[in-house]
Amino acid sequence: MASVADRTLAGTLAQSGAEVLSDPATLDYYAHDIYSRGADLAAVVRPADKHQLAAAIKAATDAGHAVVPRGGGMSYTGGYTQTAENAVLFDLSRMDRVLEVDADSMFVRVEAGCTWAQLHAHLAPLGLRTPMWGTLSGLKATIGGGMSQNSIFWGTTRHGTAVESCRALTVALADGSLLDVGTDFARPYGPDMLGLFLADTGALGIKAEVTLRLIREAPANAYASFAFDDEAALLAASSEIERAGIAAECFAFDPRLNAIRMKRDSLASDAKQLVGMMKKQGGVLKGLKEGARVALAGRNFLKDANYSLHVLAEARTQAGADADIAAARDIVSEAGGREVENTIPKIIRANPFGPLNSILGPEGERWAPIHGVLPHGRAEDFCTALSDYFGQHDAAMREHGVHYGILYAVIGGGGILVEPCLYWPDASNPLIDDTMEAAHRARVPVLDSNAPAWELVQRLKQGIVDLFHEYGATHFQIGRTYRYRDSLDPRADALLLAIKRELDPKNLMNPGSLGIPG
Repeated sequence: MASVADRTLAGTLAQSGAEVLSDPATLDYYAHDIYSRGADLAAVVRPADKHQLAAAIKAATDAGHAVVPRGGGMSYTGGYTQTAENAVLFDLSRMDRVLEVDADSMFVRVEAGCTWAQLHAHLAPLGLRTPMWGTLSGLKATIGGGMSQNSIFWGTTRHGTAVESCRALTVALADGSLLDVGTDFARPYGPDMLGLFLADTGALGIKAEVTLRLIREAPANAYASFAFDDEAALLAASSEIERAGIAAECFAFDPRLNAIRMKRDSLASDAKQLVGMMKKQGGVLKGLKEGARVALAGRNFLKDANYSLHVLAEARTQAGADADIAAARDIVSEAGGREVENTIPKIIRANPFGPLNSILGPEGERWAPIHGVLPHGRAEDFCTALSDYFGQHDAAMREHGVHYGILYAVIGGGGILVEPCLYWPDASNPLIDDTMEAAHRARVPVLDSNAPAWELVQRLKQGIVDLFHEYGATHFQIGRTYRYRDSLDPRADALLLAIKRELDPKNLMNPGSLGIPG
């Protein structure tokens, strides 16, 4: 039964007009992210617009409660999980409207709870999109979350990260006021005030509305996949493809992640996605031919691919897209790679926002990615050090059933992302179970809690975070995981703390995020 204090808080928050949830099961659910559970929450608020959001924030902070923003819940770095009890969490999923599309000035304004998949579906009939147009988790991940955490994937190799597409924000501050920063058509105008609130993991304010730049959708696409026998050659080719400016997306898997994909995905699941791919081919006959090629290729080519690289090109004409792929072939050949069937890029591009069933491993294992973005010239040395690190812990990993695979992705103008993913036998959590498709979840084994494996994963994760810091990596989803403040010049760190004090003098806006003490 809720205490008198709980009922009083819920009533006060509800005066904003927002939906307020305070039953134990809901509070437990929202206390989890993909990786772990935070401290108990006092309430969950689901506002319908920015005015309800601002009013409820004021009610919570006036009562002395910390306030926490949650987007699609896809954080695995403590972006919204708390270390102290009784925070009020704000779920912005009801604020999901596309507010304005200006095809003349080429911008779109959305509420922060709009998902990347929703926005893409809204813009597609208009022949428009944002430059970076979504994450692989875009079925759930929100645009507000992307602005707070920063993110990559669709369009990233050419256009950079999510926040680089942002033009303006409306931010709800800790005192319940609304602040507008940026302009809808250009950035910056004077010192970049907008940039203060981008990739801040919600430490400075909660995004209410987001304005993004628009570009026209490319009418022509081309695809290629390649195999490499060693990591250094893969990295060299990936970097040169980015420098040549010929790819919309360029990503790769190491042998372990290739093996996991082969075990988890099947030709049957590929076949279900062929309809989407056919629609992308510009004609029924062409689509049928491409679909038949994918079905015949299957996934057997990955058995001979130690490292697999996947390149997607887009252009105004098919000849232009094909020319970019031809240039990628030359780069790969020079680096010592070879071309293989391009099943993966075709399927994934035709269904960019698929179900999030990869949130568990194929045997029900838990999954935790740890990533860093490195300059091209430092990536090979880091990867060598990472391999050595795993080698040092090989015996313990074997003992506790912990294994890993690595994803690589090239970021336009921003280096290369290296993302080792840890897998280990352990119990799931309510957020993971809810995120997966029910039919798929029913097929995946249910595992028991495994404290020794969890403790090892905790140590491994921290060691990888420290290794990234040693090599000067930057990160998305800083949350409470990555060593952001350790990377700052002392004067820059002092400026960050001064801005935090100005905007949030009681330190009630997502305390602990960015490494700022709660």
